[in-house]
Amino acid sequence: MGFQLLLAEFDARVAERGYGDLRPIHGLAFQALRPAGATSSELAARLGVTKQAAGQIVDDLERRGYVRREPHPAGGRRRLVVLTEAAHRHLAVAGRVLHALEAELGDRLDVSELRADLERLVGVLADGRPLPPLRPVW
Repeated sequence: MGFQLLLAEFDARVAERGYGDLRPIHGLAFQALRPAGATSSELAARLGVTKQAAGQIVDDLERRGYVRREPHPAGGRRRLVVLTEAAHRHLAVAGRVLHALEAELGDRLDVSELRADLERLVGVLADGRPLPPLRPVW
């Protein structure tokens, strides 16, 4: 519930700053495409979605001007999906919003203690196993 409430507040604040057309999945896609881009198949694997779903996300973001497809450096038919300047501007705004939220929370609770508790929780749940890739939970 805490994550859901934080995400809703984050999303609302990012929308207030001119990015109401984007949802959390778009931000996750932006993160997965950093720093040098990825193919749609690589994006699908990073997000844990089907290739078709990743293709739809890329198509949508390309229409909105947040990504572009370029020839893949290895050649062939593959295309590299890279972030545009508009996506980088969004990431900068989102980063500032996230830091502001964290600072506000820090005024009301000990964020470093919370972070330490969460790290311990992850350690207990992983029980020595390697951590899986961080993906959205659908």
